[in-house]
Amino acid sequence: MDEKQRYFAELAFDGTKYHGWQIQQNAVSVQEVFNKALGVLLRQPIETVGCGRTDTGVHARQLFAHFDIGGEGAGFEARGAGDERGTGSGERGAVNPEPSTISHRLKTSLNALLPKDIAVKNIIPVAADAHARFDATLRAYEYHIHFGKDPFKQNYSWQLRDFPDLELMNQAANIIKKYRDFSCFSKSNTQVKTNFCVIKEACWQPKEDGLIFHISADRFLRNMVRAIVGTLIAVGRKEMEPEAVRKIIESKNRSNAGVSVPACGLYLTKVVYPYITST
Repeated sequence: MDEKQRYFAELAFDGTKYHGWQIQQNAVSVQEVFNKALGVLLRQPIETVGCGRTDTGVHARQLFAHFDIGGEGAGFEARGAGDERGTGSGERGAVNPEPSTISHRLKTSLNALLPKDIAVKNIIPVAADAHARFDATLRAYEYHIHFGKDPFKQNYSWQLRDFPDLELMNQAANIIKKYRDFSCFSKSNTQVKTNFCVIKEACWQPKEDGLIFHISADRFLRNMVRAIVGTLIAVGRKEMEPEAVRKIIESKNRSNAGVSVPACGLYLTKVVYPYITST
């Protein structure tokens, strides 16, 4: 049996034209396009596993997915220079490849095949049991809001008419960080074992003609960030007090939380692994 080498692909994409990262039955996803490019390059069907899923229209500045090369695809590896295999099962890790190695060639070839709205930023050889989803220790998102009408931001930021109260929204964001069960912000009927998450950061910052919401956690539930933003905007509009967020979270009822804001303003910005150096 041919030995397989596992790789992590670091991707960035404009999600405007895609129905999220994960493969869908009747819609085009980023994963589908990426898998097809890998298949063409390696001359065999390739399945990838992503670090998570994104909703339709959500963007990513950093998303990781793993895949294995073996069998006929090993011919592509054989044409590469040097040995850059991971540290092997039982000792997870990654090696930073030199420009002449297989990783650089994979990156260059994939970027030539992929459309302009999907980019491969890095290909990293890892141990055989490294896992893009289960090994991630932290994920970070940003949500972008602007106020003045701007046709160049319509797919990349959510336009609001009135400026919300930033101080009140940050008060409510600090309350959210004190909780673990976020059932009230989760899409219903999801197949997860727990709705517990540990939020590391949650804060709003002003920017030119807009706001950015920063949030990071060990994991996120489906639709969680967009529901949190919708709830905090309701606080900022003084439709509820910051302390009302406590009752919403403790209710564990999605109908008590705010609306889910548009996907266009949401970006997956960072995914952290213990064995990959931040890029």
